[in-house]
Amino acid sequence: MTPMTPLPYRVIAKRAETADTVTLTLSPVSAAIPEPEPGQFTMMYAFGIGEVPISVSRTRPVLEQTIRAVGAVTEALCGMEAGQVIGLRGPFGIGWDIDEARGRDLVLAAGGIGLAPLRPAVLRALSQRDAYGRIAVLVGTRTPDDLLFEEELGEWRARGAQVEVTVDRPGPGWAGHVGLITNLVGSADVDPSEAGAYLCGPEIMMRLTAQALVGRGMHAGRVRLSLERNMRCGIGWCGHCQLGSLLICRDGPVMPYEHAAALMTVKEL
Repeated sequence: MTPMTPLPYRVIAKRAETADTVTLTLSPVSAAIPEPEPGQFTMMYAFGIGEVPISVSRTRPVLEQTIRAVGAVTEALCGMEAGQVIGLRGPFGIGWDIDEARGRDLVLAAGGIGLAPLRPAVLRALSQRDAYGRIAVLVGTRTPDDLLFEEELGEWRARGAQVEVTVDRPGPGWAGHVGLITNLVGSADVDPSEAGAYLCGPEIMMRLTAQALVGRGMHAGRVRLSLERNMRCGIGWCGHCQLGSLLICRDGPVMPYEHAAALMTVKEL
């Protein structure tokens, strides 16, 4: 078996998150990939169509991956039903490594579907609640209907996390925050000088949020973000995800903001 050979996984459950996004719960048909760390991704293969890199949205006790339908492969994956089989390769890449932040406050900021790769980090921190200080989860999305894991957010609050949500365009009955996620940075109940931050979403969102956190007193080396550009093979062979001297699938996707800041000035093709 090579890193390029997908292992068969059966869809054992499917949950609609939004109009174009689903979460698949997966179980190995025979051999299993190693358990992913929060922030890692797999290559998900729709037989006969192709494969795409998708971050893992839950690592234990079951493997879950959350997919937005934006092309032929993701549309095929979103169309899978319980009992059908897909292929998985991985896990690949560098994860969040929130264990490194034990003893500190945490800020986890997500834009749109960026909440999916951050979800395992939130769950890991909440499962070891006494190991961390205050935990602030900041979420930005286009509309209330685009919010992922809505029912779960209340559970995170009940387990001791501060959860703040803002939308670009409020719908009828929306009583929460409206505006950019950067507007939530000041309300995060953490000590910036001692906190670590984990960001995932559109690059402009990550860049501006990182700047806001550093401006509030957070050390740039403690701000980590996930760059997910043009990844094809997952193991650094094909070169499609090269950015400067880095191969994002191998050297990322998670990296310190102080390293990623200059790279993000290069426009993604």
